[in-house]
Amino acid sequence: MRVLAPACSPTTSLLLLLSLLSPGGRGTPNCSFRYSPISSTFATTIRKLSVYLLQDYPVTVASNLQDDQLCGALWRLVLAQRWLERLKTVAGSQMQRLLEDVNTEIYFVTSCAFQPLPSCLRFVQTNISHLLQDTSEQLAALEPQITHLNFSQCLELQCQPDAPTLLPPRSLGALGAPAPGRPLLLLLLLPLAVLALLLAAAWCLCWQRTSPRTPCPGEQVPHAPNPQDERLLWLVEH
Repeated sequence: MRVLAPACSPTTSLLLLLSLLSPGGRGTPNCSFRYSPISSTFATTIRKLSVYLLQDYPVTVASNLQDDQLCGALWRLVLAQRWLERLKTVAGSQMQRLLEDVNTEIYFVTSCAFQPLPSCLRFVQTNISHLLQDTSEQLAALEPQITHLNFSQCLELQCQPDAPTLLPPRSLGALGAPAPGRPLLLLLLLPLAVLALLLAAAWCLCWQRTSPRTPCPGEQVPHAPNPQDERLLWLVEH
């Protein structure tokens, strides 16, 4: 059994990177298919390759490719096809034939003039078995409808928009204005409390001057002397 081995030469690595990032220049702006380019045996072809491959061989996939209902499957096949082209350059002769068979199943994507990959794409490492399984699933999703769709608007791969930055929660003030802080509120209320005490004291003094026998609010009222109590007190003293 042959397994893939990563390329060691810097020149080869550069060529592999360019082959992955370079746009398919053989296509035209019109991306549609009158006849289905997907064979009925693609699942078997991919399965044969999976048997001979080292299942944990590392590849990369786009982690933030936009999940577009029309273009999503085609975009993933574009990236998978470029990976197959890259793998053929580091595989043995027997493995190259199997890779070429799978590449033939998805080579139709090169008939569309895709733009260079956007710089916003982020790639994560995964196993090649996952890449082949995803390729099979995308072909199965496209097969029944590929002749009825026009993919001309899919020639530029799109990234998922970044999540918006969450704003800090606002206080429930009037009209959405932030409520003042507690220390500031206390400073504003303190002069009002002092003023209220001064007004109450001034009113009490004024009340006592105008009505000497009338107590201020809260003052205890002295009881009037009882005449019988005064008489008893006089008898005791004499």
